[in-house]
Amino acid sequence: YETAEEAVAREIKEETGLLINSCEYLFSIPNIYLYSGFEVHTVDIFFKCRVKEFNHLTAQDDVSELLFIAYNRINPADFGLISIRKGIEKLLSENK
Repeated sequence: YETAEEAVAREIKEETGLLINSCEYLFSIPNIYLYSGFEVHTVDIFFKCRVKEFNHLTAQDDVSELLFIAYNRINPADFGLISIRKGIEKLLSENK
C-alpha cells in the first residue's frame, strides 16, 4: 500500500530519476476516458513537488522528453489531455 504522496514520489523517480524532497497536494480534477468502448471515471490529482537537485534528470519509462518551461510561457493548449489542460489553467489562474 502507498499514499498518493508516496505514489507521486515513486512515479516521478521512475519517470525522471528525480528524488522528491517534499510533496504538497494542490487539487484534483475528475476525468473520463474511453477504454475498450467503456467510459472509465478517474480523478487526476495535482501536487507541487520540490527536489534538491536535477543531476539525475533523465527521461525514463513512459517519458520521451523533459523540458524546463518558464512559468509565464506555459500554454495549456500544449497539453493533450483535457483534464491536464484544466489543471494547468487552474494553476496559472491561482498563481498570477
